[in-house]
This record gives sequence, C-alpha cells and structure tokens, in this order.
Amino acid sequence: MWIRAWSRAVCALCVLSSAASVACGTNLFRQYEYEEDMFLSLDGSATITVSASIPALNALRGTSFDPSPNARTDRDAIRRYFSSPITRVIWVRPSRRNNRRFVHVRLEVSDVRRLNEAPPFAWSTYEFKRDGELYVYKQKVGASAGGNPGTVNWNAGELVAVRLHLPSKVVYQNTPDKRRGNIFVWEQPLTERLKGTPIEIEVRMETQSILYRTLWLFGATFLAVAVAFVLVIGWVLKRGGTPPPRSPTQPG
Repeated sequence: MWIRAWSRAVCALCVLSSAASVACGTNLFRQYEYEEDMFLSLDGSATITVSASIPALNALRGTSFDPSPNARTDRDAIRRYFSSPITRVIWVRPSRRNNRRFVHVRLEVSDVRRLNEAPPFAWSTYEFKRDGELYVYKQKVGASAGGNPGTVNWNAGELVAVRLHLPSKVVYQNTPDKRRGNIFVWEQPLTERLKGTPIEIEVRMETQSILYRTLWLFGATFLAVAVAFVLVIGWVLKRGGTPPPRSPTQPG
C-alpha cells in the first residue's frame, strides 16, 4: 500500500510537471487540442488526466457542451460525463487558450482493462497482461464520435496526444517519441483523429517498478553507510583505548 501511495504522489508531481512544460516548455508552440495522460501502475490501476477543448470533446467524443468561447464552463456537467462505475473523478479545472475553452480532468480507474466501459474512453480497446517476465500494455484508439464541434477557429495545426507514464523499465515500445523520464508519446494531427485514423499503442515493461527498485537501492545504500559508520566508530574507540607504546629508554 505504501508503494502505491508513493506512486500516486509521484503521479501528482508528474501531472504538475507536464502542465508546466505545456505552459512554458517544449509544448509552447504545439497546439494540443486533446490529450490523454495515463499514469499506469503494475497492478493494472491508473491515474488519467484528460485535457481537451470543448469543441474537441464535442467532435471526438460526441458530447454537446456549449462550445462558445464566452460561455461558463459547467464543471459539474464535465464531472458527470467522466464519472462512471469504472472511473472516479478527482478534480475538474477549466482554462482558456486560442479563444477556446479547455477542461482538464483527473480521474482514477482500478482496472485499465475495463476502461472502455466508461463512455469517454469507449473509443479505445485496452489490454494489460503478464507475458513471461514482462508486462504487456496495448491500446488501440479507434474511430471518433463524429460530433459537431460548433463554430471553431481550428487551423489544421492542432494535435492529439496519448502519453503513457510507465512505472518500470521499458524493453519495447512502438513509438520513437520518448520524453523525459519514462514517458512515451503517440501523437496524431487532429484532422486524422477526426477521420478516425487508428492509433496503435504497445509497450512491454519489466515486472519490478522503478520506484521499488530505487527505494531498495536507497535502503541498501543507507544500510551499507550505517555499517561502515559503526565499524569506523568501533575502530576509533579501540584505538583510543590502547595506551601508546613506551620508549625503550623510558624508565618503567
């Protein structure tokens, strides 16, 4: 349980880091219209962050939220849409960019293999299993809903991204796009996503988490330092308790 709690804390930090990079880093000039970030755990649970413009949600997922740039974002309606027996919404936050309203939703799922039972993720199929000495994760993002985005100022430069934040060493992935840490990215132009061009995702990873290995190494290092410290203190005390040898000419 404590390992999972640590994992969630790391996930939260990664979410904040990702948001910062979008705001003032490498993504400054990339127009992401829809993003899914999955922080996968080895037990099959995951924390997911979805960031999307209201027009993109309407077009890709078939929602009917008001796409007007000046409308009020109904957080309760967004929360209801992303809530399901499979998913639990943690928070919903609005933002605005390029004269479009965006929503950012963080949620948890206990079993990613059932994630397509939740309407917002029904366009994907998910597979997560152990294959010998590795875990295998596969996802196929299929057709969009073909909904009406309303009047929107898209310029054909917008992107869709699916990112995996993985907990253990990856030995195979079918994307060359690896970001800092253990993050792998699959990107697609929004125009292709609207057409329903599939996104194929596959990764194979080791069965021991990086966090667990790091904590184990930290503990082993701390133990080795403690043992060395005790040995040095013992040696110093032993030397200090031994009287210096007398000189041959010194009277007894």
